[in-house]
Amino acid sequence: MLNGCSKCPPIYTYKVPVAYDDGLQIGTLEEVGMDSSILNGSIDCIHANRYDQVHAILIYKDDRLVFEEYMEGNRYKWDGRYYHGDRIQWHKDSLHMIMSCTKSVTSAIVGIAVDKGYLDENEPIFDYLPGHQQYKKGGKENITIEHLLTMTTGLAWDEWGAAHGTSANDIDRIYIECQKDPLACILEKELIDTPGEKFTYSGGNMIILGEVLKNAVGTDIKDFSEQHLFKPLGIDPVIWYRFENGVFACDGSIMLTPRNMLKIGVTFLDEGLWDGQRIISKEWVEKSQRPYKDNKDINVPLDDMGKMDYAYTWWLKEVSAGGKDVKMYQASGWGGQEIIVIPGTNMVVVFTGGNYAVNKHIRKMLEKHILSSIQ
Repeated sequence: MLNGCSKCPPIYTYKVPVAYDDGLQIGTLEEVGMDSSILNGSIDCIHANRYDQVHAILIYKDDRLVFEEYMEGNRYKWDGRYYHGDRIQWHKDSLHMIMSCTKSVTSAIVGIAVDKGYLDENEPIFDYLPGHQQYKKGGKENITIEHLLTMTTGLAWDEWGAAHGTSANDIDRIYIECQKDPLACILEKELIDTPGEKFTYSGGNMIILGEVLKNAVGTDIKDFSEQHLFKPLGIDPVIWYRFENGVFACDGSIMLTPRNMLKIGVTFLDEGLWDGQRIISKEWVEKSQRPYKDNKDINVPLDDMGKMDYAYTWWLKEVSAGGKDVKMYQASGWGGQEIIVIPGTNMVVVFTGGNYAVNKHIRKMLEKHILSSIQ
């Protein structure tokens, strides 16, 4: 039987999460049929630096939070060595940059707007971009909201191949050179594929999506999300980054606590419901866990998950649980920020981390320590 990390000295002993008045019910690993000795080993491995920087692990199973641990690690710092800033002890109230999990949060917000009739994902994006009509040409007029959500706009974009920290990387260029009009720097890119046909990962898509939503609902994404997503879930505070012209960085800028990340995952696990209240439609949740057309077998940099499929900003994979393959879908962010939903085990797992320059180790921790502990 796996016992966590056999080469790591046993230090950690399981502690039941503390109950707070935040809407999350608390339980124990024993109550949900999970072996604490295996999970103890996972924390021992983290303390022994086997998984580099893991800042938090939360496990929610069978309607209760049963595991919650926080470790030491570095804050994110753009110009720091390995993107590391100050080293701190993370805790439940620590706001963490969730990186590209922001994309999945943005998608959920757009899904709410669709449910309320403000827009339709099949509509062309230029219906909602009155200040950028000069780019509505050469086939770009056929780009829809769904193409933004599925990374299939057809626009030229290099976010994974070019080194971070320079304008050669298209997403970094937005922050370095395009503060006064990030949308122009995205929409001016050449259309190299038919919209809807080819996957190209692009944070620029999500920046556009935030402005599409603003012009559809009549208020910015921050205000709309507070009213329709964050307040109903009891999520506060939420910090967003804005460019100089006020556009929100919907590609990766949100800061949340791990417990509040968990609430978003639980809402998806419960098919769009939170505490019995409909937040997101069941149909949108289903679209978030169904591959879009040919968005399959995609290799993600610095990720040990292997090839994955892609839906409405959520990554899809089968993982091993108790000798069986189960489907999961996850919001995934640079450095080890993860909201992992596994309906077949009635589970949500949240990670935060600082592995910006190394592999994230998420699959190993998930399968070796967490899913293998299910009895």
